[in-house]
Amino acid sequence: MRRARLMVLLLLVGLLALAACDRGDGDGDTGGVFTNSPRQSDPPPITISPEPVEASPTPPALPETPPPTSGAASASCVDGWTTPEAGTADHTLPLKVIRRTARFTGEPVVVDMRLFTGPESPPSDKGYIAEIRRWYVKLYAADDLTYQGRFLVESRTFGRGVAAVAPYDTAGFTSPDWIGFQWEVGDAPEVYPGLPGAWAGIPYDFVIGGEGLTIPGLPDEVRGCLAGT
Repeated sequence: MRRARLMVLLLLVGLLALAACDRGDGDGDTGGVFTNSPRQSDPPPITISPEPVEASPTPPALPETPPPTSGAASASCVDGWTTPEAGTADHTLPLKVIRRTARFTGEPVVVDMRLFTGPESPPSDKGYIAEIRRWYVKLYAADDLTYQGRFLVESRTFGRGVAAVAPYDTAGFTSPDWIGFQWEVGDAPEVYPGLPGAWAGIPYDFVIGGEGLTIPGLPDEVRGCLAGT
């Protein structure tokens, strides 16, 4: 009798030992391998990334041949366009406006410039804005190759300024390349990727309008003046 009880006791001890060793997930696969999974309270591993290396500015792409210096009048460029001669008031004025708006150091290198005239957008019967003088300017700063861009400068009887800016490596007058800014007193200039300098105000799509503006930045009568730029 004592021998039978001893065998039962040993059998129970053996079963308890097997149960203690079973760390499986209930599908019968114990595997014999223990894994130390992190608890939910454990912090995630920290990945240390190297500091980004700032790319050196590259010289801007230049046209293989000099750009044209005039364009004939057409339905989309009512008065045609011309390139002002270097040193004249029509050549230096837009450069002063650009420097005043989005400052840069050194001298600008003008890659292309066009002067054209046309109506306001939308057209107005007010005489003082019936005809607007506009300049298209593509330039970069000789002393700062990070400063590269395309600009639209407008001049009216009551003032002049930069109407819109686009990245240097864009072409024509297409959305969303051209950005205008709704400016208010107190707005701090900010830097935007792809645009030269710093700009104050709320950015919007100058080509099709936006941010409450439902009119395009240029009327149909002069949009063609930027063809081929």
